[in-house]
Amino acid sequence: MFTKAYIPYGGYFSSPFARWQGSLANENGIELAAATTKRWLAEKKIDAGIFEYLFYGFTIPQNHGFYAGPWAAAMLGAERIPGCIISQACSTSTTCVYQAALGIEMGEFNKAFTLMSDRCSNGPHLAWPNPKGPGGQLETENWLMDNFGNDPWAQNAMIETAENVAKEAGITREECDALALRRFEQYQDALADDRAFQKRYMFPIELKVSRKKTVTFSEDEGIAPTTAEGLAGLRPVLPGGVHTFGAQTHPADGNCGLIVTDQATAKELSSDENVEIQILSYAFYREKKGYMAAAVVPAAEKALQKAGITVKDVKSLKTHNPFAVNDLYLAKKMGIDANGFNNYGSSLIFGHPQGPTAGRCMIEMIEELALKGGGYGLFAGCAAGDTAAALVMKVTC
Repeated sequence: MFTKAYIPYGGYFSSPFARWQGSLANENGIELAAATTKRWLAEKKIDAGIFEYLFYGFTIPQNHGFYAGPWAAAMLGAERIPGCIISQACSTSTTCVYQAALGIEMGEFNKAFTLMSDRCSNGPHLAWPNPKGPGGQLETENWLMDNFGNDPWAQNAMIETAENVAKEAGITREECDALALRRFEQYQDALADDRAFQKRYMFPIELKVSRKKTVTFSEDEGIAPTTAEGLAGLRPVLPGGVHTFGAQTHPADGNCGLIVTDQATAKELSSDENVEIQILSYAFYREKKGYMAAAVVPAAEKALQKAGITVKDVKSLKTHNPFAVNDLYLAKKMGIDANGFNNYGSSLIFGHPQGPTAGRCMIEMIEELALKGGGYGLFAGCAAGDTAAALVMKVTC
């Protein structure tokens, strides 16, 4: 359990998420994340020079990614600090925040920045030497699509892991469709009153389309309108399966950032000194191979146990749910209502840029807790390789 790690209220942002091959498809994710952060820090009147370390999280390689950590730090205005790369599939944001909190707890530094970004669009196509192949032919890999479609250990596609869990838990197509519709309705709440909820944390991206023209990208892109009738009319992705394209997430592009500091600095940087955000605990788990969606429950339970609370104490629960079965399984195993969490939407609806996905979910969790007058928040989400991570925070107002 952490005792010294805090996040300033308002000390975070998420960009809008763009649809796959959409508005951000041709941007270098590292450069874009650093440029967005630099503009955000300037608006917040925070000097990047205060940070002592940067954790940069991404999962899809970008040009010059070898230097991603220190390069991003320099571009956002912190030229003299080191930065490391963290890549843990869909748990990347969770791990970045955890590592920053761990550094605070151990006294390695007092002010860290976690920056997570990904451009799933136009992912790299890699060629590996294969001197023993026929005629010395190269071995090739499409970084995104090949890995979505095949876990080299479990020997299955990601969607197969969701179908395995659904079959074992007795979860039906009708339940998945109903959950997908519910998450879409919850996302509409984030758009109410001219996107009042999203504007609490969402920071626009500026795109330079020519030497003289810059456009602003300020809202999520690629949200599919969802109705019960529309979902019912879709075919399962896998024959006999419970998931359609309407009941699973979609790849996306975007970035987010969170400041992690000690308590005194968090209060100093907070946009409201009456709101305090403390990081309490982190946990992880790996499920049997081919059952990724099931790993979320043990990770969540371990994080709650470390924080000394139960799920009944949680006022805001956010999950990364690439498949509808994730939330249905979690609700079933933890004895809660699947319709009662992921308020304001989730990655099932707004998309999954991988690196920043969990970060955006945690930011939304903080803002929901602030609206509710404080309380405990739990984020939990699965990741490639049948793994999952969870993190508990407490917001005091």
